[in-house]
Amino acid sequence: MGFGWQELLIILVIVALVFGTKKLRNIGSDLGGAVKGFKDSVSSDSEQSTEEPEIEQKSAEKTEQSAEKKDTAE
Repeated sequence: MGFGWQELLIILVIVALVFGTKKLRNIGSDLGGAVKGFKDSVSSDSEQSTEEPEIEQKSAEKTEQSAEKKDTAE
């Protein structure tokens, strides 16, 4: 006994009425960013464990350079 598409649609409408569409958009955006950040950190952890230290140092230098460029652009 699961939810059908009609029940899910009714629940979605009720949630939209309670929270408002703007708030739901912000929640969805925040949730999507959190999931993306989690996936990136998990993939970077697995990549770092297999990379050589020299490669890690080069990527850290590139990150620092891009951060400096971003700060000067603002």
